Amino acid sequence: MKFRLRNLYVGLCPKALAFQLIAACLLPAFSNAATNKAPTAINAAQAIPVAGKVTDAAGPMPGVAVTEKGTSNGTLTDAAGNYKLNVKNRNAVLVFSFVGYVTREVVLAGQATLDVVLTENVKALNEVVVVGYGTQKKKDVTGAVTSVNVKEIAGQPVPDIGQAIEGRAAGVQAVTSGAPGSNVTLRVRGVGTINNSDPLLVIDGVPTDVPLNTLNPDDIASLDVLKDASASAIYGSRGANGVVLITTKKGSAGASHLNVNAFAGVQQATNLVKLLNASQFAQLNNELLANNNQSTNPAYADPASLGTGTNWLNALFTKAPIQNYTLSYSGGTEKSNYYVSGSILNQKGIVTSTAYRRYTLQFNGNDKVLKWLKFGHNLTLNHDEKPSGSYDIRATMAANPAQPVYNADGSYSGPVGQPQFYGDVKNPIATAKLVQNNTEGYNVLGSVFAEATIIPGLTFKSTAGIQASFFNSRTWSPKYNYQPIPQPNSYLAEQYNKSITYTWDNFLTYDKYFGEDHHLTVLAGTDAQTNSYHFAGGNVSGFASDVTQQLNNGTLNPVLNGDGSEWALLSYVGRVNYAYKDKYLLTATIRRDGSSRFGDNNKYGTFPSGSIAWRVSQEPFFKKVTFFDDLKLRAGYGTTGNQNIGNYSFASVLTSAVYNFNGTVVPAQIALNAANPNLRWETVKQSNIGLDATFFKQRITVNIDAYIKKTTGMLVPVNLPISTGYSGAAPPTNAGDVENKGIEFSVTSKNMTGKFNWTTSANISFNQNKITALSDNTSIFGGNIGLNGNININAVGRPINNFYGFVTQGIFQTQFDVDAHASQQTGADPYNRTSPGDIRFKDLNNDGVINDADRTFIGNPNPKFIYAMNNTFSYAGFDLSIFLQGVYGNTIFNANNVYQESMAVAQNQTTRVLGRWEGPGTSNTMPRAIYNDPNKNSRISDRFVEDGSYLRIKTATLGYTLPKELIKKAGFNNAHLYVTGQNLFTFAKYTGFDPEVGSNGIDFSVYPVTRTISLGINLTL
Repeated sequence: MKFRLRNLYVGLCPKALAFQLIAACLLPAFSNAATNKAPTAINAAQAIPVAGKVTDAAGPMPGVAVTEKGTSNGTLTDAAGNYKLNVKNRNAVLVFSFVGYVTREVVLAGQATLDVVLTENVKALNEVVVVGYGTQKKKDVTGAVTSVNVKEIAGQPVPDIGQAIEGRAAGVQAVTSGAPGSNVTLRVRGVGTINNSDPLLVIDGVPTDVPLNTLNPDDIASLDVLKDASASAIYGSRGANGVVLITTKKGSAGASHLNVNAFAGVQQATNLVKLLNASQFAQLNNELLANNNQSTNPAYADPASLGTGTNWLNALFTKAPIQNYTLSYSGGTEKSNYYVSGSILNQKGIVTSTAYRRYTLQFNGNDKVLKWLKFGHNLTLNHDEKPSGSYDIRATMAANPAQPVYNADGSYSGPVGQPQFYGDVKNPIATAKLVQNNTEGYNVLGSVFAEATIIPGLTFKSTAGIQASFFNSRTWSPKYNYQPIPQPNSYLAEQYNKSITYTWDNFLTYDKYFGEDHHLTVLAGTDAQTNSYHFAGGNVSGFASDVTQQLNNGTLNPVLNGDGSEWALLSYVGRVNYAYKDKYLLTATIRRDGSSRFGDNNKYGTFPSGSIAWRVSQEPFFKKVTFFDDLKLRAGYGTTGNQNIGNYSFASVLTSAVYNFNGTVVPAQIALNAANPNLRWETVKQSNIGLDATFFKQRITVNIDAYIKKTTGMLVPVNLPISTGYSGAAPPTNAGDVENKGIEFSVTSKNMTGKFNWTTSANISFNQNKITALSDNTSIFGGNIGLNGNININAVGRPINNFYGFVTQGIFQTQFDVDAHASQQTGADPYNRTSPGDIRFKDLNNDGVINDADRTFIGNPNPKFIYAMNNTFSYAGFDLSIFLQGVYGNTIFNANNVYQESMAVAQNQTTRVLGRWEGPGTSNTMPRAIYNDPNKNSRISDRFVEDGSYLRIKTATLGYTLPKELIKKAGFNNAHLYVTGQNLFTFAKYTGFDPEVGSNGIDFSVYPVTRTISLGINLTL
């Protein structure tokens, strides 16, 4: 059962007992290691060679730690389960250990060959799940907790852990972007609020808001997601949107090891939208002007003579390199351990002038100074740089293809002449390359702890943590004179930010067995956290020289700005875990939070939860069901909160102003909004039932969860009468409700074992989202894209971020059709009214007029279900992994096409407009081309709503572990080479760049996900 056990245990060992166990967790399928060098070398004359093979009931076991007892001399078994080791004497004791198996100690007794068979340790399988403020045996977990298989993502050539976990956890949707340095958006069991829906992130026990892209994926040992309220209520007012727990790697007793992970790859766009070439653009421009009775461009008299012209998307997008290097060193003794790593990521973006560079250092250690006292620390240091030009993907699509990138003299070109002929879009390549935007960050995330055993079973742990983030942004735009609007003065803007968060936790834990039947664990303590944030900045223009790029060298329009905020949280936490005969399980938690973010009348909130579980497989009557190895039923209910409501939402925020009284300017402070002392957290009440089961001697593992998640007291804006003096500046109030309900299913199957191994893991999650209450049932609009208005609406009875607009009914073919339909755009001027070739919009209220009253719900960006499947194969040193991921049932609003298929002004269009209406019967989907679009064909409508479902080959990796004979002379224990393709193919109907566009479902100049081909190597010395 070794392969399934490794998959289950990957990354779930935050306090592993030996480095070999960590290596087995991280590289089991890749291991083909040679003998480790002990800190003290064995004299060649004294060395006694021993060899053998380690197996279990299923066959050879790679990655087993083999050590000489009492020394740090050891090795790992290779892919065939073989090992070789030099020992000091013929009566040495060899220790064979592997995660999830009973450790064996065998006396050599003069043997030169020693084969060993290991047996599973079922109890050990359940000692590695990370939960709030501690760990818990997996068999004792009563809540909905999903553990991401870190082994599956270890060594993946991805710039951040967010991209690696997409699709790896049931009930967790991860939306990524191709923009270098962008952070993943996580949603746990749907969107619970129209406000901040991000889950709480806890790294090494410290709640933090650092982006996941600041972490080096190679440093992560485990990643667990607390999904239901019974699991996440331990975090109280911060657990409403789920909790993501990340533990970084630790060292362990045994020989020290040096690991090198490196990869380099090439990125490219997966699909570039096809746009008109110069000839097609000129033809379209002539047509749209003629249809509006305007003169056409003489330069476009012969469109065919213009040829293909400039492909602006090809000029903006390019193939881009990415490379990452990680060096780590770990080891320790029975009393102390250490883990140190450093990494460098250098990623160029597929969009010109975009990039991301990250430098990360990790220092972790633990020391047992006395039998009853232990100290430890975790420290992450990060520096990143995110340069970019002033790029705009939508504007690049709009650029005139008849215009070159450069003039004959090498200067940047621009549209010169009448806008109706040539457009008014700036040269997008010029702005991307000339304008410099850069963000730099310096992040410190660390904690130190002391843990004391007061009496057997009773421990006290105190942890102090800090998150310090210093980040600055800088924009420099030199003066330029290219068309259509030259910039006569250079411009500089800078901003400096500082955010410091301190945490201090103190917990008592009592863990006691009473006889053989009763096991009780009680945790109680306090949790304090405080944050202060400040920024200062300014901008100025008018520089005598572009060389002197400092704020004090600008002479025109200087502006200074700055601000700051603070918040604090003080909490009291308690949890009880009880197990009777290892089959009846109970967990109860309670947390009381006092938060500065709440109103004066609601400073404190209490968040209870409870869950039970029944291990049916432990019942005597169930023993006859032989195909079940383990069966557990779970049920839980709890209350959590969301305090991400802003620091001063309850207060009347003041700002400075000046007034003129009788000719005298008087400074003043004015209130921007009314106060709401009753403001409180958003509350989530969640019920969950679940099933965990293993079948057929643990070859199949199944997890099923069903839940109802209700958000109450969601913050929404309210309307105040003008008489209050705050009309349009009302405070938010707790007057909204949202419901999410769904089912999650995951399965892992070990299909084949032995010399050829094949394992499949899959998950699928269904979720229904609905707003059930809003203040006065007043809908809330969002998703504004400019002059065309809002796209999203939040309305009672509908999902969050529903699309809202007009419904189309084909194209008017004749004037009779126009006259017979409801009035859309009337008038005597035939060039400025609804005419044949325009879109027919549905008269929903049958009043004979098409207006805003005819808008309705036209699409839902929330998928009906998300799914993923991973297959791994291994044979004779080769390994292959194919990971599929997708979503189904959502729609995307392609807002780019509001402009790029409007055919209303001199902007380039997609090639789909080649099928436009040019006379009766020519098209019933794409309208006519006419300047200024008198019928408003490009209004927000279902014309731009597309199917967002997709299936993606997310990752495919082929690797090979080099034979020991080839690497042992170089001193390597393991050498693994691989080639990986990411985002290889996407099967979708969507016509835009990529169907992964964001949680609101709007594709408007979104940086597309990239396809990456990488070569990598993992070395262990």
